[in-house]
Amino acid sequence: MHHITQLRTVSADIAKGLLVLKDRIEAAKVPSSRLDESFNLATWNIREFGRVARTQAAIHYIAEILGQFDLIGIVELRDDLRDLARVLAVLGPYWRAIYSDALLDAGGNRERVGFIFDTRQVAFNGLASAAFPRRVRKGDEWLPDLNWWRPPYLASFKSGNFDFAVLSTHIRWGVSEEGRGPELLGLAQWVGDKVTLLKKGRPAWTEPDIFVMGDFNIPSRKSPLFAAVTSQGLQLPSALLKDEFGSNLEKNKRYDQILHLPGYPENFSNRGGVLDFYCGNHKPLFPKLDKAKFTYQLSDHLPLWIQVNTDIDRHQLQEVIAGAGK
Repeated sequence: MHHITQLRTVSADIAKGLLVLKDRIEAAKVPSSRLDESFNLATWNIREFGRVARTQAAIHYIAEILGQFDLIGIVELRDDLRDLARVLAVLGPYWRAIYSDALLDAGGNRERVGFIFDTRQVAFNGLASAAFPRRVRKGDEWLPDLNWWRPPYLASFKSGNFDFAVLSTHIRWGVSEEGRGPELLGLAQWVGDKVTLLKKGRPAWTEPDIFVMGDFNIPSRKSPLFAAVTSQGLQLPSALLKDEFGSNLEKNKRYDQILHLPGYPENFSNRGGVLDFYCGNHKPLFPKLDKAKFTYQLSDHLPLWIQVNTDIDRHQLQEVIAGAGK
């Protein structure tokens, strides 16, 4: 982490806050990743990141949190990217960002979806695109029946010899939980269409595994909304099955999710959870702010993470042997 360099320093107050934050991060027990063996994947809704200018303290705190992971899907990244650039500068020269365009209407909330990744551990693999819903012909036009308020964003990556794709999204809040259902069903349908192509021997891309994550605005795993998004094969990693892994500050809601459509189910290390930077008290980090203002400096969401195994040599060799016996 580049909190202090020849061109940058921090105040004593920020240094004290960083030490508190490091203690909280250590308590979260996020394991270190290992080159060619594992990487840490996370999703984090950083509240309206780019709308309200972050203080210098917040920039360092956000960078410290992001630096615990190797690939992070950022939700609520706004059209103004200046604070993102400040965070990347603290993270260091080996970090990169890929992001979608911003939707400037009220439904889009001027939001982007972004991926931030450590190039020492994860490489961009070439694909970056919005996800497109099914279209049907209506007269002379091909039009979708579904309208995502904020289109999901898809990118492909490689870690070691493990190729994978990640789709991240921010499902509408809307006026009711029921209003989120069609977007979540559309997301499941999009995954189902990819599964159909794979079964026909026509892969949608070269990456056999896909992760689907982001802020789904699902209150719990018992909600019909969770059943909707998992109706076409998406699975919750076993490491995230515990109900205490709520991703709001109170840790009692499962708004954020990491789901998987596995090509290699053994890729999960059974390590995952939330990184609680809040710990019921924001004052050690921002002594002069109330809780509401604190959420606009850090967030009202906690990062949700899993560790993924990337050493798939054994599985690939077994596939070669099985194929030779046919």
